[in-house]
Amino acid sequence: MNKIKNLIGLNLIFFLSLNLIANDDPFEDFNRKIWTFNEFLDDNFAKPAAEIYTSVTPNFIEIGMTNFFRNINELDNTANQLLQGKPGFAANDFGRFLINTSIGLLGFIDVASKMGLERHDEDFGQTLGYWGVSKGPFLMIPLYGPSTPRSLAGRSVSSVLTGTFAIEETDVRIGITALDALETRARYLEVETLIVGDRYSFIRDSYMQYLDFESSNGEDQVDDFVDDMDDFLLD
Repeated sequence: MNKIKNLIGLNLIFFLSLNLIANDDPFEDFNRKIWTFNEFLDDNFAKPAAEIYTSVTPNFIEIGMTNFFRNINELDNTANQLLQGKPGFAANDFGRFLINTSIGLLGFIDVASKMGLERHDEDFGQTLGYWGVSKGPFLMIPLYGPSTPRSLAGRSVSSVLTGTFAIEETDVRIGITALDALETRARYLEVETLIVGDRYSFIRDSYMQYLDFESSNGEDQVDDFVDDMDDFLLD
């Protein structure tokens, strides 16, 4: 219960900050300092680890790990589909979780997609956007990377809705979280060649555009680049 109260308190702070800022990146100077710090950690730790992971891990295991973590997120997808008033999509996503967890060996095999159940990516940040909550200014967070007040608030709620929240053993939960971060960073290796010009500006603009695309479910925009980035941003 205390965890839930803390999450609600954080959310109120984030929501109040949404109305104070109109500029997408009013904290650019500070954000760039955090960006430099994150780039140092990435260049010296995260990226080398991801490169080792991809070089020694067989392709079918990499795919299986990606499927496993996406399956964990199906509970979050299901809850947010309901919160957005989409019971059909919620049934689809929960069906994916049941099928992939059982027949798909805890999600390592994406059986549901082969059965015609489409995969979605939903979180509470997207739900807030669907409800009309402004994303707020761009923020660069230490270790975590690009975000906004709405995304941070949404992530705090979505963390409760993911399958890992129910794991009581702290060591196991931390281990799974670390492996999730490693798997995600490994997938980023595939899209780094798309980054051109100033890396900070490119990531910021792509991220903010992606949030607009996702909160409207692509209904208000058509952007092939944003669509191509769908498997990597906010996954």
